[in-house]
Amino acid sequence: MVMPRQSRIDAPGALHHVICRGIERRNIFLNNTDRDDFVARLSNILSETMTPCYAWALMPNHFHLLLRTGFVGITTVMRRLLTGYAIGFNRRHNRSGYLFQNRYKSILCQDDPYMKELVRYIHLNPLRAGIVPDLNKLDSYRYCGHSRIMGQTKEEHWQDTNTVLSMFGTGLETARMQYRQFVEKGIQQGRRPELTGGGVIRSNGGWQELKSRRRMQAHLKGDERILGDTDYVESVLKLAREHLAQKYLIRTKRYGFEHVLSRAAEVFDIPLEKMIQPSRVPSRVSARSVASYWAVRELDMTGTEVGLKLGLSQSAVSRAVRRGEQLVIRYGLKLNG
Repeated sequence: MVMPRQSRIDAPGALHHVICRGIERRNIFLNNTDRDDFVARLSNILSETMTPCYAWALMPNHFHLLLRTGFVGITTVMRRLLTGYAIGFNRRHNRSGYLFQNRYKSILCQDDPYMKELVRYIHLNPLRAGIVPDLNKLDSYRYCGHSRIMGQTKEEHWQDTNTVLSMFGTGLETARMQYRQFVEKGIQQGRRPELTGGGVIRSNGGWQELKSRRRMQAHLKGDERILGDTDYVESVLKLAREHLAQKYLIRTKRYGFEHVLSRAAEVFDIPLEKMIQPSRVPSRVSARSVASYWAVRELDMTGTEVGLKLGLSQSAVSRAVRRGEQLVIRYGLKLNG
């Protein structure tokens, strides 16, 4: 019997290891033009959606990303990235049809202790695959985030190198040196299946930890979509159930942008017609900010779409969404009332 696919798990602030392969494991990057196009698209989309990226590597038939969910869900980010790149690739190479496997893998990861391990694992991929011969060449290999952390490739704002380096020291040169030493130590570890697969094994610290817990007859909780300890897995699944229930309710009621405006106007006691008019009045700024947040997070609208509705620039929408998120959390506001 074929088991149905489990829905993806996501939430604001969630850390994801994303792996995407070419259909039938075919190459998705045939030359540097392809790679440059992918990096440009990735840069634009992550910057527009304010999605932090800590590590990435392009391989001939797949790629790795380490992303944190911002104001736009990872599903939306990946859909835009994969669709746009596939269209451009097919046009350049005079082909048609699917380029990627139907479903990319997205593993929600516990920050501590896995973030550093994942940065190292992802950035060592080109070296393990023989694309570069040694760590010195990896330092300057421009289709992997490692070179940007090392300062050998032009640093771009879409890759969050500062957060990674902050885990290794305070001064820039000291942090880079300690980061590189950490990466070098990982070369001998080889492939790390516990970081990319294994379900309950991965979710409980690997085989040795799993065997130990079984000897103690400890209760185990695992999920193939999550990399973390038992408590983390349980907390993520609980949050996912609550988020899914909220999404289901919104979809069944067919909420649209008009409802978002109406609900925000009701919460802040503002006439509905005032919601689409720019204003510096604090209550109206707050109402429009909450409406922007709900539109992006609950209705999966893009910043561009919200901006057109409210007469705001994309950067202004991003700021509004940040304010709206703070207000929603502070006052426990709900779109469905």
